[in-house]
Amino acid sequence: MDKIELKGMEFYGYHGCCPEEREKGQFFFVDVSLQLSLRKAGKSDALEDTVNYASVFEDVRSIVEGTPRNLIESVAEAIADKLLMNYPMAESVCVSLQKPNAPIHGKFRYASVTIERER
Repeated sequence: MDKIELKGMEFYGYHGCCPEEREKGQFFFVDVSLQLSLRKAGKSDALEDTVNYASVFEDVRSIVEGTPRNLIESVAEAIADKLLMNYPMAESVCVSLQKPNAPIHGKFRYASVTIERER
């Protein structure tokens, strides 16, 4: 299956269970992959035959920079739901969300979740 991917999208949001996370916010990094056939677009060279990745970026931004949620699992689920709803050409989506400043007392690069959803 073909894919459209956006990697390393960066947004500022207020997700988390701790009061400090809701007050101060933090950066979140998101990767998405939409599985769909790109054959028609490859032959037609027409935007209407594919998924506009600029629109995907804005859809992801609206979730991550939108209503605060307790869990990054919930943020990822909302992103997957929106992408499947807005892009019927996509047969499935994969969303990976990284939270580099999770409230963990110790050295780590980031906490993350990855979910895959199908139609």
